[in-house]
Amino acid sequence: MADMSQRLPISVQEHAQLAQAPYNISAGAIGFATLTLESDKYVCVREATPDGKSQVVIVDLQDAGNVTRKDMAAESALMHPTQPWIAVKAGRNVQVFNLSTRQKVSAGICAEDVVFWKWINPTTLGLVTGTAVYHWPVSPSPDAPMTKIFDRHASLADAQIINYRTNAAGNWMFLSGIAGVAGRVVGSVQLYNTERGVSQSIEAHAACFAEIKLDGAATPTQVFAFATRNAQGAGKMHIIEINKNDANPAFGKRLIDVYFPAEAVSDFPVALQAAPRYGVVWLVTKFGFLHLYDIETGKVIYMNRISGETIFVTTELSTTGGILGVNRKGQVLSVSVDDNNLVPYVLSKLHDPDLALKLATRASLPGADDLYVTRFTAFMQQGNYMEAAKCAANSPGGILRTPQVLEQLRQAPGQPGQVSPMLQYFGVLLERGDLNRVETLELVRPILQQGRKQLLEKWLKEDKLFCSEELGDLVKPFDAQLALSVYLRANAASKVIVCFAETGQFDKIVAYAEKVGHTPDYMSLLRGIVQVSPDAGAAFATKLAQAQQLSIEQIADVFISANMVQQATAFLLEALKENKPEQGPLQTRLLEMNLMHAPQVADAILGNNMFTHYDKAHIAGLCEKAGLFQRALEHYTDIYDIKRTIVHTHLLNAEFLVQFFGRLSVDQSLECLREMLQTNMRQNLQIVVQVAIKYSEQLGAANLVAIFEQFKSNEGLYYYLAATVTFSTDPEVHFKYIQAATRAGQLKAVEAICRDSNYYDAERVKNFLKEAKLTDQLPLIIVCDRFDFVHDLVLYLYKNNQFKYIEIYVQKVNSARTPAVIGALLDVDCDEPTIKSLLASVQRSTAVAVDALVAEVEKRNRLKLLLPWLEVKVKEGSQDTAVYNALAKIYIDTNASAEQFLKENKLYDPRVVGKYCEKRDPHLAYVAYVAGQCDVELINITNQEAMFKHQARYLVKRRDKALWAMVLVETNQYRRAVIDQVVATALPETQDPEDVSVTVKAFMEASLPTELMELLEKIVLETSAFNDNRNLQNLLILTAVQANRSKVMEYVDRLNNYDAPQIADVVKSGELYEEAFFIYKKYTQHAQAVAVLVENLHALDRAEEYAERVELPEVWSIVAKAQLADLRIKEAITSYIKADDHTNWLQVISIASRAEKFEDLILYLQMARKQVRETMIESELLFCFAKTHRLPELEEFIHQPNIIAQVSVVGERCFNDGLFEAAKILFTSVSNWARLATTLVHLREYQNAVDCARKANSTKVWKEVHAVCVQEGEFKLAQICGLNLVVHAEELDSLIKLYERSGHFEQGMQLLESSLNLERAHMGMFTELAVMYTKYKPDKLAEHLKIYWQRINIPKAIRACENAHLWQNLVFLYTHYDEHDNAALTMMAHPTAWEHAQFKEVCIKVSNLEIYYKALRFYLDEHPLQINDLLAALTPRIDHTRVVAMMLKSDNTPLIKPYLVSVLNTNNAAVNGAYHDLLIEEDDFVALRDAVSAHDNFDVLSLAQRLTKHELLEFRRIAAMLYKKNRRWKQAIALSKQDQLYKDAMETAAESRDPAVAEELLDYFLTNRKKECFAALLFTCYDLVRPDVALELGWRNGWLDAAMPYVINMVREYTGKVDELERANRSRSAKEEEKEKQEMAVPILGPGGVGGPGMPLMITAGPGSMMPPQPTGMMGMQPTGMMGMQPTGYY
Repeated sequence: MADMSQRLPISVQEHAQLAQAPYNISAGAIGFATLTLESDKYVCVREATPDGKSQVVIVDLQDAGNVTRKDMAAESALMHPTQPWIAVKAGRNVQVFNLSTRQKVSAGICAEDVVFWKWINPTTLGLVTGTAVYHWPVSPSPDAPMTKIFDRHASLADAQIINYRTNAAGNWMFLSGIAGVAGRVVGSVQLYNTERGVSQSIEAHAACFAEIKLDGAATPTQVFAFATRNAQGAGKMHIIEINKNDANPAFGKRLIDVYFPAEAVSDFPVALQAAPRYGVVWLVTKFGFLHLYDIETGKVIYMNRISGETIFVTTELSTTGGILGVNRKGQVLSVSVDDNNLVPYVLSKLHDPDLALKLATRASLPGADDLYVTRFTAFMQQGNYMEAAKCAANSPGGILRTPQVLEQLRQAPGQPGQVSPMLQYFGVLLERGDLNRVETLELVRPILQQGRKQLLEKWLKEDKLFCSEELGDLVKPFDAQLALSVYLRANAASKVIVCFAETGQFDKIVAYAEKVGHTPDYMSLLRGIVQVSPDAGAAFATKLAQAQQLSIEQIADVFISANMVQQATAFLLEALKENKPEQGPLQTRLLEMNLMHAPQVADAILGNNMFTHYDKAHIAGLCEKAGLFQRALEHYTDIYDIKRTIVHTHLLNAEFLVQFFGRLSVDQSLECLREMLQTNMRQNLQIVVQVAIKYSEQLGAANLVAIFEQFKSNEGLYYYLAATVTFSTDPEVHFKYIQAATRAGQLKAVEAICRDSNYYDAERVKNFLKEAKLTDQLPLIIVCDRFDFVHDLVLYLYKNNQFKYIEIYVQKVNSARTPAVIGALLDVDCDEPTIKSLLASVQRSTAVAVDALVAEVEKRNRLKLLLPWLEVKVKEGSQDTAVYNALAKIYIDTNASAEQFLKENKLYDPRVVGKYCEKRDPHLAYVAYVAGQCDVELINITNQEAMFKHQARYLVKRRDKALWAMVLVETNQYRRAVIDQVVATALPETQDPEDVSVTVKAFMEASLPTELMELLEKIVLETSAFNDNRNLQNLLILTAVQANRSKVMEYVDRLNNYDAPQIADVVKSGELYEEAFFIYKKYTQHAQAVAVLVENLHALDRAEEYAERVELPEVWSIVAKAQLADLRIKEAITSYIKADDHTNWLQVISIASRAEKFEDLILYLQMARKQVRETMIESELLFCFAKTHRLPELEEFIHQPNIIAQVSVVGERCFNDGLFEAAKILFTSVSNWARLATTLVHLREYQNAVDCARKANSTKVWKEVHAVCVQEGEFKLAQICGLNLVVHAEELDSLIKLYERSGHFEQGMQLLESSLNLERAHMGMFTELAVMYTKYKPDKLAEHLKIYWQRINIPKAIRACENAHLWQNLVFLYTHYDEHDNAALTMMAHPTAWEHAQFKEVCIKVSNLEIYYKALRFYLDEHPLQINDLLAALTPRIDHTRVVAMMLKSDNTPLIKPYLVSVLNTNNAAVNGAYHDLLIEEDDFVALRDAVSAHDNFDVLSLAQRLTKHELLEFRRIAAMLYKKNRRWKQAIALSKQDQLYKDAMETAAESRDPAVAEELLDYFLTNRKKECFAALLFTCYDLVRPDVALELGWRNGWLDAAMPYVINMVREYTGKVDELERANRSRSAKEEEKEKQEMAVPILGPGGVGGPGMPLMITAGPGSMMPPQPTGMMGMQPTGMMGMQPTGYY
């Protein structure tokens, strides 16, 4: 790696190029007046669109490519520093909008015009006017005032305001501006203090507020910095303290020289920006120089130029504490402190260790570790422990905050009257930040012992302490709640949950466990909580079920086992609310439990329909037993169960019962209805009818009718059908209803159904009503009237002598049926007086249809019967057509003035009467048809009777086009006869022109041209009243055009009164061009005449002769156009010139250009240019000059004033046609440097081409010129072009390929190396140079990568290094690209790239954990001695089990013993096993005993069995201990007995708590005659050995003296128990005697006997006071059956 001293202390980054894609902001909009930068989030630019509108462009710097454009006519726009808000102003109006919601946030009006404004904090805008400064709080309140802060100083009167800022406290602010004075820029700053209300004017260009924490200061020191360059060119920066705090050390004024290069005469500071974290200040000058100063010392740290363009606006880069700015080219760049290089740079370049220490301390920067260690050691050696403590506390990165240093400070002696070094150390740490694990524990122990718990709470709130499980354990004995807070911060899940339970915060347990992913023993927790608080347990159970930590079954078992029915029910209702199929058994259990203990609750649950998956049959039986018959019915499915239950109708809700039938099948429903009627018809008939009505459609009307008829319930049948008949379409239902209603005597209902129903069988009903012999025949009359049984009805009534009902029928029921009744009476030979009487009774009825009546009578040849009745109708003023039709028929038959009646009367129907007359008298029929204009009938009768003359006259007078069309149709066989009569008779008789016109049109529409010509010739050519008619002359000619074209010329010559233009057009459309030419010529229409010659006859020669004869310009124009279309270009141009016509210049130019007639075209264009100024005409004239090589005329033309030719376009055409000399002249004239450069390349003028390309400044031009220069070997010129190309990333790839294809590798690399210092240098340039280095100069690659890796496209460089096998460089790139996985794999695959420290650092950061194990195998193979160091680094993330397995497989376990010891606290089974194996191999029984005691996660029995056979006694003792821990008492005792470790055996027996084990060991001691052990065991296992066993064994073996201590203790214990029982018995007996005396003192009946004055009333007495006296016999026993149980209610 390169020397750290060569690394810069800053890093420069480009964020955007505003002038390039995707932003494409115009260069004119990138300036101080139009661009604002309020923070590092947004750039806001105002620019004008090409169409002249104003828009605001918002660039999101934190989302590359996110550009927002909004049309907005505002004078200025500011984006909010953090929110998507935009502030806009126009004049004095200021508004703030939320761009996300598109809503206005605030609006206000300033008292003066605003000249400068800025966001001074996220809620306040600072507004600067011409005279004052205002603050405006931005809020939705419409009346938020703009507060005036201070007046502008006179020194800023003519200055341009460039900045306004306030300090964090808001009590200091400055306003800065610049102005031109005596040829230089002078800066002025107005500093204002709100507390004093005074201003101070300072000569300065830039200023800022800053804060710095000095050593020993209680609070940060606030300073004000300003920089200037005076008239002599000297630059100064001043730093002074403001808001001075007496408790802080004094901060003296700093005066710092600011260096300006000699050549930067006009340079001056433009921006100051503080970086509080580092305690430095950035200074940027106009010429792009950057200075970095330390605030506390005033020392310059770094200075360099970062931009060749002016940086006119800056802001803080919040992510790094750097400075962000925009220069004139639109480049958005930032400069930040490089944390890794700042301190090394100060040490190596500035050689200032004090400054390096200050910087490292302030920002905790690396690079000063050795200095801190040295200083700490020196302080300790000098005995200056206070300074040593401060040094350790302030060490960057905590390099001195180690247990070793802590121990040194603890042992250091304190000085009298001062705080100990340890407390001094902690004080500095707490002031600067937080403590680590060890420091926290060391500090908290004495604090808790001193009872200063409030300090601990304070530090926890301030997050000063490192919270760990050990800290929580330390705090818990003093404060459980505080310990809980520690455990929460330390993520000690098990301890947190225990604290929650101990403090009663049960509701938080589940949420916390889910959050941290911990799974405690919820079952035990729930049982404990339920015992303490059932309600809390229910809530906790609900949370457990929701979190699926316990099954619902488990939770329910807990509640039910505790007999908590209420809580169990509440929980299950909540848990089962989703009603899942798998929850069926739980639903059954819930309902069963409540049906047995609280039926009303079960009823409510079932009523809510919450569950559907329970055992319905079982629940139904339980419901029936509980008396819930309705619920039982809801659940039963077997018909026998339903029938058994449904008979309890008096206990069931009728509405439910009706609804219940909807759930049954048809057969089940019918069976239940039969059962209900059979059981108690009177009681159940009503509900059966309701069911039948509701489910009539489903059950079937036939089935229901059959049921009612089966039980002979006509009443039920009637009510059922009455409710359903209106909705039924079944004829049988309607008939049954009529039957039932008739039998029930409901004649009104019968009448109604007969009248309204459309579905019964009329014939069947009619017969039934006849047979019923009703007293009122109205239903029969209604049926017969509706279904046209009138004849049968009249016959039935007439035969039964019920003539009155006939009269009622025609008079009251339906008078319209009178004709049918009269016809029926005539059929039965009723006498005429009766009939006439019946007719007279309906004389005035309007319902009687006269035509029907006439038809009935006429059908029976009795029409004259109606004459009197009809005449009465006429006298009454009847207008009925049927009346007069009947009279006309009677008059025609009687020949009584029929023709006169037909002509004079207008009320009869001509068609009806005419039809009646056709066979009797055709003339009368004709008269009737003429009267009624019955065209079709008249034509038919006249055709049939050959009455063509009548027909012709009628047609002419009728003037009906449709009628003419029908007569003149070709299929009419009588057409010729009719036409002859029209021509011979009808037309000569008329003098009405309209008759002639309609007739002629009829002939025309009938397409009868020949007949029409004959007619017109007779009218027009012969003498008549119509021979001069213009329309008829036109018609004659037009008809001839269609029918006889040979006569057209004759007609146009003979006739003189026709419309010539229109006729000519028609003739021309008929292709009679000579006739059309004759007409145009006859009427002197020359243009039309020559058009016929040109367009139709195609006689161009005749047309040219005709044009010469008439000599008219318009005629020449027509001829010219035709000649041009015929490609007679020269003749056409001549004709156009004669016509002086320029209008067709587009077509002339097009055709002449294609034919390359440029010489002729020049003449035409010169003529056209005199008359019209068109761009294309002049452009084509230029091109014609170029094509004819008339370059002098070309130059002369383009130098004429006011030419409008498109010179550039013509130049392009010349260039494309290879006319490079002409193109050169044209491009030069319009200064088109781009195309001129390309043209010069073709003319091989390379130097001139490069000059033109520089003027054009176009990428395409540079590319073309560059390619030619490379091809021709002009590399100096090529480099000039290349430097202008490489700044465009999209051109870089093709440029590099050009050099590589041509083999000029060196020149390509030189070009890229030269381009790295360009202002617009981008990532692609650095990347491509790195790629070329990999191919052609690998030795330069490492240095290039180390310097520019931040500006390189690392993925592309990675691929290049892989291809070139440059492994060290590849690892470097992978590491800096955060591809740590690939870096590690590369180092393992290529050991030449491996380095232990780097590999360890990389390996820690890999994301694929498999790499860890590959690394371990690699180290085993290559570097086994360093594997423990690697394992120590990887410990937090590796799988210890897998590591151990790997080592066991390779037999390398001893190699990793340090690692195993370090991870024992994980209590991993594999780790424990491997560690145990090592200890056994090393015979280290002490460590093994400690290990198995501290960590229990291993195979205990396996280890015990293994140790049982060990040769060392201590290992066998460990085996016995393991058996004992695993409750294998017999194996443990056996092993102890084997090794004669009797004490261990006795302790094991006592710990087992098993009498059998103790007694077995007692037998062993007796067998082996171990009398002392016998006595010791009786003492040790006193409570386990049975007394009889102990005494028997002692007596039988003569060891009573050994058992005597046991016997004495046993006797004493039992004596104490007997004494205690006696005392308890005496106490109980005394209480019983006292209670008996009290009962005997109370009288049985009370004063006054039963119900006496002493007894309370029943309404007020409790249930116990009204109990009757119990019998005293049978020893006063109370009945204990069910009657003795007290109701407990629910819950």
